[in-house]
Amino acid sequence: MRADVLRLYKSVHTWTGIVAGMALFIAFYAGALTVFKAPIARWVAPPTAVAGGVDAVPLAEVPLLIERTLAVHPEAARSFRIELQARQDAPGRMRWTERPEGADDHDHAQDRHYAATLDAAGVPSVLTDTQSRVAEFIDVLHRVVGLPVDNDSNRWVMGVICALYAVALISGVILLLPTLVRDFFALRLGRNLKRMWLDAHNVVGIISLPFHVVMALTAAVFAFHDGLYAVQDRLIHEGQLARLWSRGAPPGPPPAPRDVRAMLPPQALVKRVQALSPTLEPLALEYAAVRTPRAVVRIWVRDTTTFQRSDAGGFAALDPYTGQVRSTDYLPGRQDGANATITSFFSLHFGSFGGTPVQWMYFLLGLAGAFLFYSGNLLWIESRRKADRGRGPAAIQTRSSRLMASATLGVCLGCVAGISLSLAAGKWLYGRVDDLQAWHMGVYYGVFGIALAWAFWRGPAQAAPELLTLAALCTAAIPLTSVLGVMWPATGLWAHAGAATVGVDLVAAAGALAWAWMARASGRRARGGPADSVWSLHGRVHEVKAAAAIPHGER
Repeated sequence: MRADVLRLYKSVHTWTGIVAGMALFIAFYAGALTVFKAPIARWVAPPTAVAGGVDAVPLAEVPLLIERTLAVHPEAARSFRIELQARQDAPGRMRWTERPEGADDHDHAQDRHYAATLDAAGVPSVLTDTQSRVAEFIDVLHRVVGLPVDNDSNRWVMGVICALYAVALISGVILLLPTLVRDFFALRLGRNLKRMWLDAHNVVGIISLPFHVVMALTAAVFAFHDGLYAVQDRLIHEGQLARLWSRGAPPGPPPAPRDVRAMLPPQALVKRVQALSPTLEPLALEYAAVRTPRAVVRIWVRDTTTFQRSDAGGFAALDPYTGQVRSTDYLPGRQDGANATITSFFSLHFGSFGGTPVQWMYFLLGLAGAFLFYSGNLLWIESRRKADRGRGPAAIQTRSSRLMASATLGVCLGCVAGISLSLAAGKWLYGRVDDLQAWHMGVYYGVFGIALAWAFWRGPAQAAPELLTLAALCTAAIPLTSVLGVMWPATGLWAHAGAATVGVDLVAAAGALAWAWMARASGRRARGGPADSVWSLHGRVHEVKAAAAIPHGER
């Protein structure tokens, strides 16, 4: 391939990566954690949720629970959920969310969550569900590349970044093609840091290329999915898609409210769905508009033998009064070609197929993706490094290199430390603050902003080991919080014994050790590495002395 063509693609690859890289680091790091969204939610769930829980009301008594709860809380008839499986993050068998009128469907900041159970006398007991939703917040960071709210404009920003991401992927592959066989498994360790980072960047990029292609395509679909749904509704669902998801009453004069006692019991509804496929595992029943003629129940199921729409599984829509199956468009294994294609986009993005092995694979690939964008920025910095030839004044690195190094440290390590501390804060702040969700956002963006400011104030050489240490300490706070909950429950902390929640602690402990090792290695390089580098403390001294030697009027 001609040298000028390669230079063009290198320039395209470099600048699309630089523009999108730090946002994509946040998306991939948060996305890797979101693969285990359910275990994270269970880890942070308070023990009161476990004790009160789903099993307090037998499934046979659910019709009585629905009837009596709606009698005292009629607003719940708009939409409520019946859990079929015991969950540590489910405080009651019946749950619902109330949202202010006119609120954006994707903005959950003002949502109020409730749960209901029956006491020994059969009287409904309704409690405000105030437990942490930090797992959902991490998912929002993933979906909108670190922006605080999941709304249309932020998703469009994410869509533009994904377009740049796709361009970077294509140009990177073209760049590597001439030397693919020679460089594929080359990882040359030594004093040439640029070569080492380039080899690591290339190996990770090529091995995970199919994964990144899937992520770029599916994320672009999600960014502009409202328009795609409009086309799908017109061509496939004949304008009935909105009705399938509707939670409200139809327009016009309100009809006489229906009697919820006439609804079929949950066991009968579940049997109707299980008859469609023997591999379906029922998870929950989600009722909507139960007092209206448009009453519907979505029976959520999981089926690891095929593609599922999300990590929550898929569903079939039934009439809760007659049991008639209204739609299987979102039911795993029972979709037509068009809907199965749409579902495959979701499933390939979320890793919601193949069970636990695929989840771990997606987790590791997500972390590898975060490394890819981080190493890409380091390559840009190293490629602009001015070498010290040992003659004349010491080489001074460019301001753009120093600023890029500081920004990369602040954004990437600020994201890591912010997410970790926000997760640990879910246990420390529960029951001590009024709006736990606002505190999660405050902790994350507070740590993120401080890390970013610190990186620019201290400079990359000093900030790198300090911010890596911060990331290690914040991540270590996750398992240490659980240890304190076991050893000193009087602190108000807790720990669950399940494999999933213990797994969260173990992974966090491993992560903390990794960040601590990198902090130590970064400190050694800052003190003893080459002086002609933005990562060297000696280089920073040379830069300060050189700047002091410049006459004030020429600075």
